[in-house]
This record gives sequence, C-alpha cells and structure tokens, in this order.
Amino acid sequence: MPHPQPQTVAELTDAVLSGAYGPDPEDLAVTSAFWLYHTTRLAGSEVTYHNHYLVLRVGHSFGACSFEAGELAPDFCENASGHTLDTLLRHDATPVRVAALDAYLSQARPHREADGAEPVALPGGTPEARARARDASIAGLLDIEPGTKVALIGVVNPLVAAIRERGGVCLPCDLNLRTTQWGEQVADDMTEVLREADAVVATGMTLSNGTFDLILEHCREQGVPLVVYAQTGSAVARAFLSGGVTALNAEPFPFSQFSADPTLMYRYRAGVPARERVDGS
Repeated sequence: MPHPQPQTVAELTDAVLSGAYGPDPEDLAVTSAFWLYHTTRLAGSEVTYHNHYLVLRVGHSFGACSFEAGELAPDFCENASGHTLDTLLRHDATPVRVAALDAYLSQARPHREADGAEPVALPGGTPEARARARDASIAGLLDIEPGTKVALIGVVNPLVAAIRERGGVCLPCDLNLRTTQWGEQVADDMTEVLREADAVVATGMTLSNGTFDLILEHCREQGVPLVVYAQTGSAVARAFLSGGVTALNAEPFPFSQFSADPTLMYRYRAGVPARERVDGS
C-alpha cells in the first residue's frame, strides 16, 4: 500500500495506527511477551556488555527493543500477552512502543519475504566467530575510501575492527563505554562525532534511546550515508530506507548471540533490489 515516506519514528507510528502499512493494529494481538537480561564478554576483551531486551511475538513474527537497565521492569510481561498492538503503540514506555512497532511491521512484511532483502547466513560457531562475521557484514555496507571518517554510534569492538579493515577511521560514540578494546577514547556526545563524520553507522539502540530521529535528520540534511545495524527495531529502521537510511543490516529475533547454529540476517540498500547485488559486499 503506498504511503508517504516518514521523517520520524512518531510519523511512522501514526501512519501504522492509521492503517497505512496494512492491517489495523487493533486486529493484531501479542501472543507472547518476554524480557531478557543478557551479558556478553568476548574472548580477549575486558568489556562486559549488559543487554536488556523486550520481545513481543505477533503471529509469525517478533518485535524487539533493547533498553537501558531500569527502563522497563520484567513484570511488564506478566500482562502483556493478549494486548492489541494499537494499545502498545501508545504505551508510555519507549521500549514498549518500539517493540510493538517492530512487531507490527515484521508481521505486515517479514524480512524473509521482503523485496530487496538479501539473506546473509551467519556461520555456526563461537560467539567471537559469529560476531566477526556479523560485523564484517555490517561494514560491507559501507562504500568508503581509505581515510573516510566513520561515526560509530553504539560501540561494538568487532565492528570497530571491521570498519578499520575497510580503511575507515572509526569515531566511536557510546553512552556506556569509555574506551574501546584498544584503549581509544569513546565520546558520549554524538554531536561531536557526527560533526566530523563522512559516514555513520548506528545501532538499533538509537531507536530506544530517542537519538535515531536526530541522527536521521543530520544524515538526510548533510547527505551523509547512514548504515543501521538493527536487532532492536530492524523492521522499523527498514521503513526509513531512502528516507535517510542508505543501508540496513537487519537481524530479527532470535539474535546471533543466542545461538551457536547458523542464523540469518538480512541486508538492504536503499533503492537497490537484492537481485542487482552481485559483488557480495
């Protein structure tokens, strides 16, 4: 169904509530809801990542949102199953709204059925091997020359390495990490790195913490390429392709860190159907 290109997450939510993206959210109910607290420390690293997730299942798809500690209590899930998406899309908590929006868009058009989605198989193996493969896939969406300054909003150390391997100069920014694995300073103010950046890579967590709209506006106005890596809100970020997002590495639930077996991600480039991609980058 044709619909205007949204400029913000709020505009996208309003369009979904109006039925512009398919079924009425009032007709879609959550069949299961779960809250996850997950920690990771990759081999050779001194950094422990602390991740909290809300996951909502609707029909044959899942919606997910990562959030900061304390933003959402586990007992939210006690009564979430059975709620319709129109209610959750209006919830006071941002993680609930993002997870509900992701669930809706994933149900309306799953990544596995979407035009323009390029399936990327992550190999089975250790967390380190899977993280390297995942981050190489994300960095492969960057069309950069040696020396290109790449703002990384949301620091994952293997992704820092992957950007460097493609010749980029990484400008890391994160609200929780102070240094990279190699001792480099990490900015906590994204305006600093955006000001210098020739390209931007941002995680889906920016949807949860409210910075996505600001990054999107900056990249749109400045003509800066924006690559999004999304576990959080992978179908939400997809809605902004050609509206500021130039490429997307979407990883719907279940995420790579929860399995040692091969799993699928989906890559998109704005305006480039999957069948036209022949270089594997």
